[in-house]
This record gives sequence, C-alpha cells and structure tokens, in this order.
Amino acid sequence: MFDTLSDKLDSVFKKLRGHGRLTEQHIQATMREIRLVLLEADVNFRVVKDFIARVSERAVGQDVLKSLTPAQQVIKVVREELAALMGEGEDNSLDLAAKPPVPLMVCGLQGAGKTTSCGKLALKLRREKRNPLLVPADVYRPAAIEQLKTLGRQINVEVFDSQAGQDPVDICNRAMDYAKLNGFDTIILDTAGRLHIDTELMGELKRIVANISPREILFVADAMTGQDAVTVAASFDEQLPLTGVVLTKLDGDARGGAALSIRAVTGKPIKLVGMGEKLDALEQFHPDRMAQRILGMGDVLSLIEKAQSAVEAEDAAAMEQKLRKDGFTLETFLEQMQMIKKMGSIDSLLKMIPGVGKAMKQAQGMQLPENELKKIEAIIRSMTPQERLNHKILNGSRRLRIAKGSGTRVQDVNQLLKRFTEAQKMMKKMQKMGPKGLKGMLGRGGQLPF
Repeated sequence: MFDTLSDKLDSVFKKLRGHGRLTEQHIQATMREIRLVLLEADVNFRVVKDFIARVSERAVGQDVLKSLTPAQQVIKVVREELAALMGEGEDNSLDLAAKPPVPLMVCGLQGAGKTTSCGKLALKLRREKRNPLLVPADVYRPAAIEQLKTLGRQINVEVFDSQAGQDPVDICNRAMDYAKLNGFDTIILDTAGRLHIDTELMGELKRIVANISPREILFVADAMTGQDAVTVAASFDEQLPLTGVVLTKLDGDARGGAALSIRAVTGKPIKLVGMGEKLDALEQFHPDRMAQRILGMGDVLSLIEKAQSAVEAEDAAAMEQKLRKDGFTLETFLEQMQMIKKMGSIDSLLKMIPGVGKAMKQAQGMQLPENELKKIEAIIRSMTPQERLNHKILNGSRRLRIAKGSGTRVQDVNQLLKRFTEAQKMMKKMQKMGPKGLKGMLGRGGQLPF
C-alpha cells in the first residue's frame, strides 16, 4: 500500500541529501514537496497541515541546520512525526484485563472485512493461549452467520449457534452465559453492518453496548476506501464509545491515506491491521515500525515476530540439526521454502529487511516472483530423495526425467542446479563471515541466488 508513498518521499529526500548544508529555504521547499506527496496519498488535508507545521518547526531548529548530516536529521524528524501521527507512545494493545469471559465487540459497515477480521482475531487470541468464542450477531445476513461458522471450523474455534431473525441483544446475552458455563475466556461479537450508517443500526449497536459492556469496541475500516473510511470511523465514534480501529486490506494497492489519517481524526488508536487474505494475516499495529516501512527503512522486529509465529521452535531445531548433519541440500532448501511460505509472500518479507526493498527494485537478479518459486518447488519435488540429498548425481537422463515430471524445461532444471551451487558457496561464505555475512554481501551489491 505504501510503495508509491515511499518512492515519492525517497525522491524528496534524495534532493535534500544533495545539499551539504541546509538553509531554511531548503527546508521550506522540502516541506512543500512532502505536503503534496501526502495529499496525493489521500491523507486528510487538516492532518497534513498539522503534520507539516510540526515537522517544519523542528526541522528549522539549530540541531538540524548546524548538523554535519542535516538531511538525515530531517528524515529522522519526519520518521518521528509520522510515528507520532499514527499513535506512537499510546497503548494500542487489546484490553483483556477483566473477569472472563471478556467481550470484544466488532463493528463497521458491510464490505469492510468485519466477519473475516473476527475469524482472524479469534485465531490470533487462540495462538496467545486464550480460549475465544465467536458470536454471529449479524442476523440480517444469513450468509454472515454461515461465513463465521466456516471460519470457526477452519481455525478450530467454536461458534455460538444463532439464527437469522433472532434478537442480536438476546444472542449476545445468551452467548455470555454460554461462555461462562463452558470455560471461554473471550467472546468476539460479530455485529451487523450496513452499506451506510443509519439510525436503526446505531440503535441496535447501542443496545448491545448497554447490555454487554464490551471491554473493547473495535471499528473495522477498509484501508482501500481512503478518506471514506476516516469519515465513517468519525461518525461511528460520535455515537459509540469506540476503543480502537482495525484496518483491513493494508496489503492492497490504495494510497495509504486512511492509515495515516484515521488515528489523528478519530483520536482512537489503530490496534490491529490486516496484512493479507490468510487467516493468520492479522498483526498488532506498531506506529514506529509502520513509519520505518513508509520511509523504506525496513521492519526487522516484525520479520522476527513473523518467523517466531510461523516456525515452531522444535521445527527450527530439527532444521538446524539436519543442516549440520547433511549440509545445505535441495531437501533442506525445499523445507526452508515451506517454512518461509507460512510467513507470507517473499517480496513482502524482503521489504522488511533494511535496504533490501530498494535493492530489489534496482537489481533484477534479486527479484523473487512467486511463480518462479513455484517452478523451483515443482522441480525439486520431481526428484528422488537421493537426488535431493546429492545433486551431483543428476546426469542428463535424470534431468530430462525431472523436467518432464515438473512440467518444465531441461534448461530450467539446469538453471536451478547452477543457482543452487552458488547458494551452497554463499552459505559457506556466510558461515565464515558470521552474523553480518548477509548484510555485508547485500551491501556490496550481491545478488540472491534464488
């Protein structure tokens, strides 16, 4: 979502780096360009005005103008103000510190991803060792009830039984009693939505709040709708005591204005963000990390968290033992690919590594299209276990058989083996160079072999 914004800001800062010393005129010109970039990204104009005023005030200070690296100081100010704009310093974690079952109410308009977000939230809580119960309280759309039941089966989370036409308040009350009797510590209420805000909808939501007293009232906003999402969030906030926002479809290709505006306009923290269609693609929102992503600085902490959540400690230990025993083989490479795929797309993961996102755009050899990885996987799966462990036995007839079995060409098999040989050499070099091996190789313009 932020790729275009990141590219344009990078162009602005590149001009700034061209000046050894900065004057107030340089700063003013830079602020005008940043203002245009943010407005083009569909950021609320009042938010842009306040943001530029704060950055300008800090950027013309003596600490910046007299610095040996004034351009870096300005970028530092922009990063800090971007993080502050999105709520850095606030507690944006879910408030679950209450006597169980803790009710969490999810609300929003139709089409924003409300029901899917409920399923994602239930999976996230279950992985955090909680025992959630999903409650379908949208009785006007039978499909919503069935959708939630389907999601519940996929993630192995129980869904409270409700029917179309029942009173939503009664459903929520009965669900609370059921949760108390059956040991659920959290209930997630999937409430009704509309295509637009109306009095009947708000009246129903207010009755649920009055009866259940949710610990969290989360508004689900579709980041793809831009400023419309901000306007609707503000309207909901006027009538309901919202505690936070869930931004969905943050992996889309919209301009990103909603993510930068919604907290400033509503005053409510962004608590969770949807980063993909998979049910595990719901993350806690970190303003400082998002600011770094926008400025192309990567997000190593989120990458580490993704790896920890996707790869079990036992699997990682087993992989390490196999690498020590057999070395880096096509078999271990295939297993590593499976682990990485659990974490999301390769491109999105590489962008979290500082500097690699830009390098990917500059160096064609470092691009990793998903269809290329599928081809690699098909080729390796067409090999026998013996061939995966020792690729040196792959003669001409074996390569022809593998190409036919994987639906590829012999040239593709040859190219894979050539790249794999390079990868083996790289792995040996990295082991000798220590933890800074990969960073150093990338810094010298090295290319990833796959």
